[in-house]
Amino acid sequence: MFSLSQKWSWISFFLAEPKSVTMPPPGVCLNIMEARQKKEGYGSADNPEKFLNQDYQQLKQYCLIQGVRYIDEMFPPDRNSIGERILSPSDMDRVVWLRPSKIAPNPAFVVDGLSRFDLGQGLIGNCWFLASIGALTFQEKILGQVVPLEQTFEENYCGLFHFRFWRFGSWVDVIIDDKLPTINGRLIFVHSKDQNEFWPALMEKAYAKVCGSYTDMNAGTPAEAMMDFTGGVHMCIQLSDPPQNLWELMYRASQSKTLMGCGTFQGETSDNNVLLNGLVQGHAYTVTGVKQLMSREKLVELVRLWNPWGKGEWKGDWSDRSSLWKTVSTEDREMCLSVVDDGEFWMTLKDFCTFYSNLDICSLCPDFLDGNHSSHWKSSLHEGRWVAGTTAGGCMNNQDSFWTNPQYQVRIDGEHSEKHGDKNMLVSLMQKPHKRNRRLVQNLHIGFSVFKNKSQMGKFPASFFSNNKPVVQSKSYMNAREVMEMMSLEPGEYLIVPSTFKPNETASFILTILSKAETHGYENSGDHKHEPVGKLKNVSNVQDDENKKKLFHQHSDKYEEVDAEQLQRLLNDRILKGDLKFGGFSLDACRSMVALMDTSITGKLNGEEFLHLWKKVVTYTDIFFLTDVSRTGTLSLSELRNAFMASGMSVSDDMLNLMAVRYSDSTRHITLESFISLILRWDCMCKIFKELSDGKAMSLRASEWMYISMYT
Repeated sequence: MFSLSQKWSWISFFLAEPKSVTMPPPGVCLNIMEARQKKEGYGSADNPEKFLNQDYQQLKQYCLIQGVRYIDEMFPPDRNSIGERILSPSDMDRVVWLRPSKIAPNPAFVVDGLSRFDLGQGLIGNCWFLASIGALTFQEKILGQVVPLEQTFEENYCGLFHFRFWRFGSWVDVIIDDKLPTINGRLIFVHSKDQNEFWPALMEKAYAKVCGSYTDMNAGTPAEAMMDFTGGVHMCIQLSDPPQNLWELMYRASQSKTLMGCGTFQGETSDNNVLLNGLVQGHAYTVTGVKQLMSREKLVELVRLWNPWGKGEWKGDWSDRSSLWKTVSTEDREMCLSVVDDGEFWMTLKDFCTFYSNLDICSLCPDFLDGNHSSHWKSSLHEGRWVAGTTAGGCMNNQDSFWTNPQYQVRIDGEHSEKHGDKNMLVSLMQKPHKRNRRLVQNLHIGFSVFKNKSQMGKFPASFFSNNKPVVQSKSYMNAREVMEMMSLEPGEYLIVPSTFKPNETASFILTILSKAETHGYENSGDHKHEPVGKLKNVSNVQDDENKKKLFHQHSDKYEEVDAEQLQRLLNDRILKGDLKFGGFSLDACRSMVALMDTSITGKLNGEEFLHLWKKVVTYTDIFFLTDVSRTGTLSLSELRNAFMASGMSVSDDMLNLMAVRYSDSTRHITLESFISLILRWDCMCKIFKELSDGKAMSLRASEWMYISMYT
């Protein structure tokens, strides 16, 4: 046995990362690195991200070379990985983490193939997860993507296993050790009915690690895990109001690469009570098949379901012991009927819609929707953020701020089918949590609106939304992980606006657009063409150049230059006296301004440079007070957006959000001093990029990069 912390110096050398214990790069650098890696395919199914930066191949090689068995310090075999309130204190004290060789005589990863009937639920209320695994066992290709089947307890075994899940836009490779929680030598969570088979228990442990702990897997919906197994398209059908073609839809889905799960209605409590008809309240089930049979000269539509408990079945019509099976042909009866309490049973589609609340279908591709496998759906994924004060405008009830939400422009090419009910676009909006533990995530109420528009560069202003109604909206704002809508849109230009229901709620999201026709989508906040904010006064009236020069000569040194300390006194005591309400410019801020305006790199400003800075400061001060409509002496983040518009500068939503984090105070407001520092830096950085780039990208040697960044 070994602990990685005890071997860190060796493994640092082995991984060729001797400095890996140092601080990581700043967040903005990490974001750029992540975006570049995704463009190169990192995070795809073929090249998954390393969850928590743990490399399966490198760690396995280390363990084999050293002859040790792996222990995962990122998800250690202790009570923290189990979590709170799932076991009583006395039971928690009895938990012993054992490797499979200590639990079973002949441990194997898989015994006689993978089947839904392998599974038995443990003490966690994660039937939603097991129901999804049950659906996964029907799709060999998808299963092989999630569960690397070459893993074994024999050749090259070192107690290290890995699984792959899709998590909020990226595939991740999750590694675990094979120590499993037991009481009296028996697994306390999911287990296989064959005591020698361990893929279910190990897969559950990997997913528990992703969620934060075993406790964090308690309660959920099949859609969540099915999405994490496929990274595909999710469709939710409310069975109280099913589509007319539900049977055809389910049949086509069963013939495609899809996973289907469903849930029963919740009772008066959260308990999973077993009803007289055999169904369990508030419980997840797997849809394992659909079949049409002839019974008494009538066509009957049946749905086959599986209870992840591995027992407990429906007792109504077409249940295992129903006399209705005598009314079908011997061939159909032998094909469909299995009188065993294994949790699987048949019921009519009508009963299915009566006793179940919803149906979730997850697929790699939505071609099952119309049965046309020749039509290739195109997809695009956009990651964004709602930030309080800048890009979190709330729903359309908030007329003044709705337009500040992120906006995505989409152009649909091709021909439009007039066939009734033919859907050609699917839009999905998913929240992306920042909490490590699943149980701590609090989903906001989210939704989206789609507008028809004429081609336009730049963010659409408030007047557009006052004068235009959406052509499609999500049915309601839901506090769910994901909301989606199928729609039929004619070729043309459209605007998709995702939002939270309430304004000023901060969260990240993923917007996925799938279309039959060729589509071109992009986030369009960068090139603003807004309604005018107002007009500035002519700054030359503030002071003429002669008076400015005279003031400069009075305060400059014998070389007719001013340094940061002299500039600080000029700005605070003379130029902006009376306008500065929050202590004035700091010495550090003045050093920064000198560096930005200093063309000779002397650490001082000459007369020309000083006059240039003065004019900018006066101009930006006028913009500040023009856009401070609340008259607080500060700019709110929405007023900051207007200030940039008034200055004639184009800034994207992402950049505006970054400025809010960097320059606002604890109340999310920006002082005059911060605003001037911010906009001077923005203007200077834009000029540097323009001069040193080809307009799209910039190439610098290390010395050049350090030369610019360390002074400006």
